[in-house]
Amino acid sequence: MGYRGKRLFDLVLVVGAMPIWLPVLGALSLIVRRKLGTPVLFRQQRPGQDARPFTLLKFRTMTDERDASGSPLADADRLTPFGRWLRSTSLDELPELINVIKGDMSLVGPRPLLLRYVPRYSPRHGRRHEVQPGITGLAQVSGRNALSWADRFELDVHYVDHCSLSMDVQILLRTIRPVFFRSGIAARGEATMSEFTGYDA
Repeated sequence: MGYRGKRLFDLVLVVGAMPIWLPVLGALSLIVRRKLGTPVLFRQQRPGQDARPFTLLKFRTMTDERDASGSPLADADRLTPFGRWLRSTSLDELPELINVIKGDMSLVGPRPLLLRYVPRYSPRHGRRHEVQPGITGLAQVSGRNALSWADRFELDVHYVDHCSLSMDVQILLRTIRPVFFRSGIAARGEATMSEFTGYDA
């Protein structure tokens, strides 16, 4: 699903802006390597359109610190000040532009969450996978991680039902404000976002 020309719209913007974002990507890669070591990129399987897995690319923001039993420490303990800055500016998501070029993602769409969440969605909220996932989306410009899971998924379904070129342009323009003011980066009381455990909806 999606409107005709969505893929072309993505490529025109991403490829056209490559002289701007590619040098930033290179510079940040060097800084991440210096501050956090390797690997520079965080790679994780995420569900794409029709819940088909793809490899999401982001800048690494956490250390690999583990407890005595070898389990990773909590996100809040592994997230460095530099990592928090990357997340607050959304620069950690810059490598996702490569996912857009590859066709795994769109600039605008429901955010790709974890694969283990897929069977936990209600049939209605599972419809968020009817379109390609996006770097930004309606939920992100309406509160980001400060929203409840149910509110985020309702906004995702609304986007699926009403996506258009004009809506994508509006969402991209509205993305500037929450990123600039660094609002809604994490859920209240969480370093990132709490686990979605499923519910009846």
